[in-house]
Amino acid sequence: MTRVKRGSIARRRRTKIRLFGSSFRGAHSRLTRTISQQKIRALVSAHRDKDRQKRDFRRLWIIRINAVIRENRVYLNYSKFIHDLYKRQLLLNRKVLSQIAILNRNCLYMISNEIVKKEDRKEYSEMI
Repeated sequence: MTRVKRGSIARRRRTKIRLFGSSFRGAHSRLTRTISQQKIRALVSAHRDKDRQKRDFRRLWIIRINAVIRENRVYLNYSKFIHDLYKRQLLLNRKVLSQIAILNRNCLYMISNEIVKKEDRKEYSEMI
């Protein structure tokens, strides 16, 4: 039977693993077994933090909208503002609202004033 030399295949596999771990520190970037363990750990963390990032951004958008709304003093809080947006069927998501709040506060003030005007009109018509 002929002799089979597998050195090149194994080396190619190890270099592929080492390329992934090249940014790690210490033995985590040099030892093949340790690199493969760190690779698994890194991919698990990346997958977990993808969901956490979505959560954190949503919290950030809510905080920004709430700060501008309270500064405006038209509404008392964020939850009432969002509730009235849904009642008026103004379907703007929180990301867009926070960008409006940062870049163009006057636009957000106009949106909130329109909601207030419609509320006042409705209350006035109910009185009559």
